[in-house]
Amino acid sequence: MARPFHLGWFLQGSSVQAWGEPWTGAIGRDWMVPELFCDMARALERACFDYILIEDSSYVGESYGGSREIYLRNGLSVPRQDPSVIATLMAAQTKRIGIVPTLSTFAYPPYLLARLVATLDQVSSGRIGWNMVTGSSDVAAMNYGLPGMPEHDLRYDMADEYMAAVNGLWDSWEPGAIQADTESGMLVDHTKVHAAPFEGRWYKTRGPLNSGPCPQGRPVIAQAGGSPRGRQFASLHADTIVASVKGTAAMRSYREDVRARAAAQGRDPDSIKVLFLVNPILGDTGEEAELRKRQKLARAEAHVPRLLAHFGKTTNIDFSKYDLDTPVDQLDLHTNGHQQSLDDFKRVAGKRSLRQAMMAYRGIPGSVDLLGTPDEVAGQMAEAMEEVGGDGFLMSLPDVSRRAVAEIADGLVPALQARGLTRRAYGHAQFRDNLLEF
Repeated sequence: MARPFHLGWFLQGSSVQAWGEPWTGAIGRDWMVPELFCDMARALERACFDYILIEDSSYVGESYGGSREIYLRNGLSVPRQDPSVIATLMAAQTKRIGIVPTLSTFAYPPYLLARLVATLDQVSSGRIGWNMVTGSSDVAAMNYGLPGMPEHDLRYDMADEYMAAVNGLWDSWEPGAIQADTESGMLVDHTKVHAAPFEGRWYKTRGPLNSGPCPQGRPVIAQAGGSPRGRQFASLHADTIVASVKGTAAMRSYREDVRARAAAQGRDPDSIKVLFLVNPILGDTGEEAELRKRQKLARAEAHVPRLLAHFGKTTNIDFSKYDLDTPVDQLDLHTNGHQQSLDDFKRVAGKRSLRQAMMAYRGIPGSVDLLGTPDEVAGQMAEAMEEVGGDGFLMSLPDVSRRAVAEIADGLVPALQARGLTRRAYGHAQFRDNLLEF
């Protein structure tokens, strides 16, 4: 029997990130009402995905040439709606799939975040996760009245403290605190609700949380630590990790490193599910899939500045000042943003020019190439998981449309299910239990 693996979808912001791509024209017109994303949640639930992660950023990019034009003109991560609202709507349309909004620690005081996430977990009957991010953009920090972002590793030191504060708040209600006993007239047993005093270097809170307990006890924590410090943080706190590394050897190395770090910190490595970003290209035949790949690459090649602008938004690098034909190894590239992304880009680039490197890195994004018919791609995914060791994949498609969702949910997933690689039905009602099922 094949060992099953998990599936998630990395939704690159509930906005118009697919603007201008084929089959996505209505997104530019109808983006304010997220019917596409609610339809998507229902479709992925039919396909028994573990979760949808709603990626986010809370600023308009301006790193490329010091201008917002390329971002606004092309809908690069803007407009972008608040993920907690979209998560609420998705949860209301589904019954089993996990919903994971991204919420930044610099934007929410611990009590506000703990209360918001606990409420989402309650109204979804225990299906909420939190994609825990520290933020990476000085522009985003300024939107919240801050002078800029702290240094990269310091942000994770602060995040460790933040997690201690919110975990204390979620734990302030013991199991069984809600009595709802009509005979005695007791709703809440006050002996099972406790203050959660926390005072650290950066955060301070008191508790208890007034929203009541999370159905799951604590929400599922997602994290995307890629740097050594980020991996250390994720291996301590995360239940599922978003991983973006190129090639099965790098994927295996990443997973083994995270699992070793988790074990060293007293955690069961099997309690952490590492899911790798992929972008399958499907066709009814292999030839059709190859044609679609060439078409995608041609569109990407025609818009290299857009790819650089998007990458520069996450790394805080202005790529407009570099000649596209300059070898990347001759450029002095540093970041206080997403360090793992920049490191992977440099590794992929080698001695390639900036243009060639960006095409290799972002032309067809994904940890491993997946190309062919649904059954062929299912076989490729099985082979990759066998080499890596687990735990699954996160679909990360730049051109989100009903067609793209249907190709995955109604084309690829049945091929995976036929091979025994993904579940045919949810085994549990709550998100964490489904994540830990295998």
